[in-house]
Amino acid sequence: MAFEFTRRLGLKSLVGAAALALMGAQALAAGKIAVITPYLAQPGTQFYVEAFQEEAKANGWDVNVIDTKGDVAAVISRLEDVSNQKVDAIVINVDPSQVAAGLETAKAAGIPVFGMDAGANPLLVTNVTSNGYAMAADTASYLVNRINGKGNVVMFVFDAFPPVQVRGVIADAIFKNNPDIKVLDRVTPDVADGGIADSRAKMEAILAANPDKGSIAGVWAAWDQPALGALQAIEAAGRQDEGIVITGIDANPQAREAIAKGGNFEASMAQDFKGIGKATADAVKRQLAGETIRQSVIYVPTKLITSANVNE
Repeated sequence: MAFEFTRRLGLKSLVGAAALALMGAQALAAGKIAVITPYLAQPGTQFYVEAFQEEAKANGWDVNVIDTKGDVAAVISRLEDVSNQKVDAIVINVDPSQVAAGLETAKAAGIPVFGMDAGANPLLVTNVTSNGYAMAADTASYLVNRINGKGNVVMFVFDAFPPVQVRGVIADAIFKNNPDIKVLDRVTPDVADGGIADSRAKMEAILAANPDKGSIAGVWAAWDQPALGALQAIEAAGRQDEGIVITGIDANPQAREAIAKGGNFEASMAQDFKGIGKATADAVKRQLAGETIRQSVIYVPTKLITSANVNE
């Protein structure tokens, strides 16, 4: 009798486990996922959204990508919309602290929200991103070394977006640790069109205000678009032979092309955008399958790109 009872209990456990596995598989297959971002004009965002979509397709998910075209406030209403539509999960690429009202709506609806290069926040299951602290340290240190620890530096930052804001914090600290380096200007460009055009215009004004050769030693940009805009301004002003060193972050195709030419744009950080997209999809898949994700931030590795390895 004891054996028979144990056998039946074991069968019930197996049946129960199989049922749970089937339910998990059905949930994954029927998954409806919303991806919301105001930054789809940025190449990096495009890359990891595309990678996420590829993984989603392999998982049989129905993905709705929503671009608010630079309007951060609109993300809140979009979060509310998809929460009311009862999607299975939401992925955001925006500062979570700026869209807290929308995240609270998702929480009330029992919908998990994931950050894809967003920012750590208690209302997110996790945030998948590159290590902005490390990337800024590498590029700022590169610039300091190239200008021999002295001269005027122009910084292009964007404090409204946490993954970019942290880069500026580290670069500031590194420049301040070199007493012969002065931050000439700390520029926040308009990113509505991606950031290149406005960065060029602002750099042109800085060049005009500092016309002497050697008055600007370097340009540190928190991402590649401002670096490319600064490069265009320097070349248009005919000051490309002054030795102004430019660094960026992202190593997008335009940046790689500029670095390969051996001009002023010398270094950038290669983020694994596809890796971010895939890792975000993996986090969603694990959560939907019932796993508890314990990491509030999941970092994807990066690499410094210079003329020495740009063609690798």
